[in-house]
Amino acid sequence: MTQTALITGASAGIGAEFARQLAASGHDLILTARRLDRLQAVANELSSQHGIRVHCIAADLAVPADVERLLADVLQLGWPVDLFVQNAGYGLPGRFHSEPMATHRQFIEVMMTSPLALIHGLLPGMRARGRGRIINIASLAGFMPGSDGHTLYGACKAFWVKVSESLSQENRSHGVRVLALCPGFTYSEFHDSNGSRPLVSKMPKWLWMQAKDVVREGLKAIEQDRIVYINGWHNRLIKAVVTTMPDRLARAFSARQSRRFRITKD
Repeated sequence: MTQTALITGASAGIGAEFARQLAASGHDLILTARRLDRLQAVANELSSQHGIRVHCIAADLAVPADVERLLADVLQLGWPVDLFVQNAGYGLPGRFHSEPMATHRQFIEVMMTSPLALIHGLLPGMRARGRGRIINIASLAGFMPGSDGHTLYGACKAFWVKVSESLSQENRSHGVRVLALCPGFTYSEFHDSNGSRPLVSKMPKWLWMQAKDVVREGLKAIEQDRIVYINGWHNRLIKAVVTTMPDRLARAFSARQSRRFRITKD
Protein backbone atom coordinates (compact mmCIF):
# COMPACT_ATOMS: atom_id res chain seq x y z
CA MET A 1 0.00 0.00 0.00
CA THR A 2 1.32 3.43 -0.97
CA GLN A 3 2.03 5.68 1.98
CA THR A 4 1.87 9.46 2.16
CA ALA A 5 4.38 11.82 3.78
CA LEU A 6 3.72 15.45 4.70
CA ILE A 7 6.88 17.55 4.82
CA THR A 8 7.14 21.16 6.00
CA GLY A 9 9.93 23.38 4.73
CA ALA A 10 10.11 21.09 1.70
CA SER A 11 11.33 23.59 -0.88
CA ALA A 12 15.04 23.30 -0.02
CA GLY A 13 17.68 21.76 2.23
CA ILE A 14 16.84 18.88 4.53
CA GLY A 15 13.13 19.10 3.71
CA ALA A 16 13.71 18.73 -0.03
CA GLU A 17 16.08 15.83 0.63
CA PHE A 18 13.42 14.07 2.69
CA ALA A 19 11.10 14.52 -0.29
CA ARG A 20 13.66 12.99 -2.67
CA GLN A 21 14.40 9.95 -0.54
CA LEU A 22 10.77 9.28 0.32
CA ALA A 23 9.76 9.63 -3.33
CA ALA A 24 12.43 7.11 -4.27
CA SER A 25 10.91 4.65 -1.80
CA GLY A 26 7.45 5.09 -3.35
CA HIS A 27 5.77 7.54 -0.96
CA ASP A 28 3.20 10.00 -2.22
CA LEU A 29 4.07 13.47 -0.98
CA ILE A 30 2.33 16.53 0.40
CA LEU A 31 4.86 19.34 0.34
CA THR A 32 4.47 22.69 2.05
CA ALA A 33 6.56 25.84 2.33
CA ARG A 34 6.09 29.54 1.66
CA ARG A 35 7.46 29.47 -1.90
CA LEU A 36 5.04 27.69 -4.21
CA ASP A 37 7.33 28.00 -7.25
CA ARG A 38 10.15 26.21 -5.43
CA LEU A 39 7.77 23.53 -4.18
CA GLN A 40 6.38 22.97 -7.66
CA ALA A 41 9.88 22.54 -9.07
CA VAL A 42 10.60 19.81 -6.50
CA ALA A 43 7.20 18.22 -7.19
CA ASN A 44 7.70 18.15 -10.95
CA GLU A 45 11.13 16.57 -10.58
CA LEU A 46 9.98 13.82 -8.23
CA SER A 47 6.68 12.95 -9.87
CA SER A 48 8.35 12.53 -13.24
CA GLN A 49 11.26 10.50 -11.84
CA HIS A 50 9.32 8.17 -9.57
CA GLY A 51 5.72 8.16 -10.82
CA ILE A 52 4.32 9.26 -7.47
CA ARG A 53 1.60 11.74 -6.58
CA VAL A 54 2.81 15.08 -5.23
CA HIS A 55 0.54 17.82 -3.90
CA CYS A 56 1.92 21.26 -3.02
CA ILE A 57 0.40 23.67 -0.50
CA ALA A 58 1.89 27.14 0.00
CA ALA A 59 1.64 28.15 3.66
CA ASP A 60 3.43 30.46 6.06
CA LEU A 61 3.76 28.80 9.46
CA ALA A 62 4.11 32.22 11.07
CA VAL A 63 0.42 32.82 10.25
CA PRO A 64 -2.01 30.74 12.37
CA ALA A 65 -4.73 30.99 9.71
CA ASP A 66 -2.34 29.43 7.18
CA VAL A 67 -1.74 26.50 9.53
CA GLU A 68 -5.49 25.95 9.94
CA ARG A 69 -5.92 26.10 6.16
CA LEU A 70 -3.02 23.68 5.65
CA LEU A 71 -4.61 21.11 7.96
CA ALA A 72 -8.00 21.57 6.31
CA ASP A 73 -6.48 21.16 2.83
CA VAL A 74 -4.67 17.97 3.88
CA LEU A 75 -7.88 16.48 5.29
CA GLN A 76 -9.87 17.51 2.22
CA LEU A 77 -7.25 15.97 -0.06
CA GLY A 78 -8.04 12.60 1.48
CA TRP A 79 -4.51 11.17 1.49
CA PRO A 80 -4.00 9.71 4.99
CA VAL A 81 -0.69 11.03 6.31
CA ASP A 82 1.49 8.12 7.46
CA LEU A 83 4.65 10.17 8.02
CA PHE A 84 4.95 13.79 9.12
CA VAL A 85 8.36 15.44 8.81
CA GLN A 86 8.37 18.58 10.90
CA ASN A 87 11.28 20.39 9.31
CA ALA A 88 10.47 24.06 8.61
CA GLY A 89 12.59 26.48 10.57
CA TYR A 90 15.26 29.16 10.58
CA GLY A 91 17.76 30.89 12.83
CA LEU A 92 17.26 34.36 14.28
CA PRO A 93 20.67 36.04 14.58
CA GLY A 94 21.54 38.54 17.26
CA ARG A 95 20.89 39.00 20.93
CA PHE A 96 17.40 38.84 22.40
CA HIS A 97 17.03 42.58 23.07
CA SER A 98 18.19 43.53 19.56
CA GLU A 99 14.95 42.39 17.88
CA PRO A 100 11.37 43.52 18.58
CA MET A 101 9.22 41.12 20.56
CA ALA A 102 6.97 40.71 17.51
CA THR A 103 9.92 39.11 15.69
CA HIS A 104 10.45 36.66 18.55
CA ARG A 105 6.74 35.81 18.63
CA GLN A 106 6.88 35.03 14.91
CA PHE A 107 9.93 32.83 15.46
CA ILE A 108 8.16 30.90 18.24
CA GLU A 109 5.10 30.51 16.02
CA VAL A 110 7.14 28.93 13.22
CA MET A 111 9.45 26.87 15.39
CA MET A 112 7.09 25.64 18.11
CA THR A 113 3.41 26.63 18.04
CA SER A 114 2.53 25.84 14.43
CA PRO A 115 4.33 22.47 14.33
CA LEU A 116 2.53 21.49 17.54
CA ALA A 117 -0.79 22.42 15.93
CA LEU A 118 0.01 20.25 12.90
CA ILE A 119 0.98 17.28 15.06
CA HIS A 120 -2.17 17.77 17.13
CA GLY A 121 -4.24 17.70 13.95
CA LEU A 122 -2.54 14.64 12.43
CA LEU A 123 -2.23 12.41 15.50
CA PRO A 124 -5.90 11.33 15.76
CA GLY A 125 -5.82 9.86 12.26
CA MET A 126 -2.54 8.07 12.89
CA ARG A 127 -3.80 6.60 16.16
CA ALA A 128 -7.07 5.50 14.56
CA ARG A 129 -5.22 3.72 11.74
CA GLY A 130 -2.80 2.12 14.20
CA ARG A 131 0.28 3.37 12.37
CA GLY A 132 2.16 6.62 12.00
CA ARG A 133 5.57 8.22 12.01
CA ILE A 134 6.54 11.72 13.16
CA ILE A 135 10.06 13.06 12.66
CA ASN A 136 10.78 16.32 14.44
CA ILE A 137 13.93 18.04 13.22
CA ALA A 138 15.66 19.11 16.41
CA SER A 139 19.41 19.81 16.59
CA LEU A 140 22.64 19.13 18.39
CA ALA A 141 22.12 22.70 19.64
CA GLY A 142 19.33 21.35 21.85
CA PHE A 143 21.94 19.62 24.03
CA MET A 144 24.41 22.50 24.22
CA PRO A 145 24.49 25.25 26.87
CA GLY A 146 22.84 28.49 25.83
CA SER A 147 24.97 30.80 23.72
CA ASP A 148 25.52 34.51 23.14
CA GLY A 149 23.28 35.22 20.15
CA HIS A 150 20.56 33.15 18.46
CA THR A 151 18.95 33.18 21.91
CA LEU A 152 15.86 31.11 21.23
CA TYR A 153 17.19 28.61 18.69
CA GLY A 154 18.80 26.10 21.06
CA ALA A 155 15.88 26.42 23.48
CA CYS A 156 13.40 25.57 20.71
CA LYS A 157 15.45 22.54 19.68
CA ALA A 158 15.72 21.31 23.28
CA PHE A 159 11.93 21.69 23.46
CA TRP A 160 11.51 19.33 20.51
CA VAL A 161 13.70 16.68 22.10
CA LYS A 162 11.51 16.66 25.22
CA VAL A 163 8.22 16.86 23.32
CA SER A 164 9.27 13.97 21.08
CA GLU A 165 10.12 11.85 24.10
CA SER A 166 6.71 12.50 25.62
CA LEU A 167 4.80 12.00 22.36
CA SER A 168 6.61 8.71 21.83
CA GLN A 169 5.52 7.41 25.22
CA GLU A 170 1.94 8.61 24.73
CA ASN A 171 1.45 7.11 21.27
CA ARG A 172 3.70 4.07 20.81
CA SER A 173 0.99 1.66 22.02
CA HIS A 174 -1.17 3.00 19.15
CA GLY A 175 1.48 2.23 16.54
CA VAL A 176 2.80 5.78 16.26
CA ARG A 177 6.56 6.30 16.45
CA VAL A 178 8.08 9.70 17.18
CA LEU A 179 11.69 10.71 16.58
CA ALA A 180 13.68 13.82 17.45
CA LEU A 181 16.35 13.95 14.74
CA CYS A 182 19.31 16.03 15.86
CA PRO A 183 21.79 17.01 13.15
CA GLY A 184 24.73 19.34 13.66
CA PHE A 185 26.17 21.49 10.90
CA THR A 186 24.55 20.43 7.62
CA TYR A 187 25.11 21.78 4.13
CA SER A 188 21.86 23.57 3.19
CA GLU A 189 20.44 27.08 2.70
CA PHE A 190 19.95 27.49 6.47
CA HIS A 191 23.03 29.62 7.06
CA ASP A 192 22.51 31.64 3.89
CA SER A 193 19.03 32.71 4.98
CA ASN A 194 20.20 34.06 8.34
CA GLY A 195 23.41 35.65 7.08
CA SER A 196 25.85 33.47 9.02
CA ARG A 197 27.41 31.71 6.01
CA PRO A 198 30.71 33.69 6.14
CA LEU A 199 31.19 32.73 9.80
CA VAL A 200 30.23 29.06 9.64
CA SER A 201 32.30 28.56 6.49
CA LYS A 202 35.35 28.93 8.73
CA MET A 203 34.36 25.84 10.72
CA PRO A 204 36.41 22.66 10.09
CA LYS A 205 35.11 20.52 7.22
CA TRP A 206 34.84 17.43 9.42
CA LEU A 207 32.06 19.10 11.43
CA TRP A 208 29.75 19.21 8.40
CA MET A 209 27.36 16.59 7.04
CA GLN A 210 25.48 16.30 3.77
CA ALA A 211 21.69 16.57 3.90
CA LYS A 212 21.34 13.20 2.15
CA ASP A 213 23.21 11.47 4.98
CA VAL A 214 21.20 13.24 7.68
CA VAL A 215 17.95 12.15 6.03
CA ARG A 216 19.07 8.59 5.33
CA GLU A 217 20.08 8.13 8.97
CA GLY A 218 16.83 9.70 10.18
CA LEU A 219 14.61 7.40 8.14
CA LYS A 220 16.57 4.40 9.36
CA ALA A 221 16.40 5.59 12.98
CA ILE A 222 12.62 5.92 13.09
CA GLU A 223 12.16 2.44 11.63
CA GLN A 224 14.45 1.20 14.39
CA ASP A 225 12.07 2.90 16.85
CA ARG A 226 14.70 5.33 18.04
CA ILE A 227 13.26 8.28 19.98
CA VAL A 228 16.26 10.63 19.88
CA TYR A 229 18.97 10.31 17.26
CA ILE A 230 22.05 12.51 16.87
CA ASN A 231 23.48 12.43 13.37
CA GLY A 232 27.18 11.71 12.92
CA TRP A 233 29.78 10.20 15.22
CA HIS A 234 31.44 13.59 15.70
CA ASN A 235 28.17 15.16 16.89
CA ARG A 236 27.52 12.27 19.25
CA LEU A 237 31.03 12.72 20.63
CA ILE A 238 30.51 16.47 21.11
CA LYS A 239 27.24 15.84 22.93
CA ALA A 240 28.83 13.19 25.17
CA VAL A 241 31.76 15.44 26.07
CA VAL A 242 29.67 18.53 26.77
CA THR A 243 27.01 16.74 28.82
CA THR A 244 29.61 15.05 31.03
CA MET A 245 31.54 18.26 31.72
CA PRO A 246 30.86 20.25 34.89
CA ASP A 247 28.24 22.87 34.03
CA ARG A 248 30.57 25.83 34.44
CA LEU A 249 33.17 24.29 32.15
CA ALA A 250 30.54 23.33 29.57
CA ARG A 251 29.19 26.88 29.49
CA ALA A 252 32.70 28.28 29.05
CA PHE A 253 33.40 25.83 26.22
CA SER A 254 30.11 26.67 24.51
CA ALA A 255 30.72 30.42 24.85
CA ARG A 256 34.17 30.15 23.31
CA GLN A 257 32.96 28.05 20.38
CA SER A 258 29.79 30.03 19.71
CA ARG A 259 31.78 33.21 19.13
CA ARG A 260 33.14 31.51 16.00
CA PHE A 261 29.78 31.13 14.26
CA ARG A 262 27.08 33.12 16.11
CA ILE A 263 26.06 36.54 14.86
CA THR A 264 25.60 39.03 17.72
CA LYS A 265 24.18 42.53 17.48
CA ASP A 266 24.11 45.08 20.31
